[in-house]
Amino acid sequence: MIQVFGDSLSGNCYKIQLLLNHLAIDHKWRPVDILNGDTHTAQFLELNANGKIPVVVLEDGRLLAESNAILNYFADGTDYLPNDRYQRAKVLEWQFFEQYSHEPYIAVARFLARYLGMPESRQEEFQSKQAGGYKALEVMEQQLSASPYLAGPTLSIADISLFAYTHVAHEGGFSLERFPAIRRWINTIESHPQHVPMQITEHTIS
Repeated sequence: MIQVFGDSLSGNCYKIQLLLNHLAIDHKWRPVDILNGDTHTAQFLELNANGKIPVVVLEDGRLLAESNAILNYFADGTDYLPNDRYQRAKVLEWQFFEQYSHEPYIAVARFLARYLGMPESRQEEFQSKQAGGYKALEVMEQQLSASPYLAGPTLSIADISLFAYTHVAHEGGFSLERFPAIRRWINTIESHPQHVPMQITEHTIS
């Protein structure tokens, strides 16, 4: 069976849970506690020398890391990744946007507040993430005002990539009040019959 090593509170790991549920792919979840140092154990580093989650162990034992690479692997040949060359590139465009223009602000601010409890020593760092996070949300709002989903008329892994951290952006101090198109998009994704919410799991490799 496919194994997924990750933390369900991590947006990058939640992306994988969400897509696998949409595709009804059977898998075993292996919880990892990053704050407890689980990703730096010799056991975990054999899975990913970079010491980061998520990591997928395929049925034949091969390994995959990096959340968006994992999404592309499982989405290949499905409606979640277009066959058209241009449309596929648009999906990738949004996934690169997520990693370079969205996650470094929204996910990091959320990590400081949600995981670390907003330590006083990192208040300035938290505040420094707000402008970049709102800029990313504005870009998404513009696109979602013109189309129902980020990469076109149908749900794709571009949406799953961005949904993961956007729907919990408030945990990083970002208000979605002035982004009606994003709120509509979140509601649409959450109403999908194969949707699974972000869940808290035990923090240990088992």
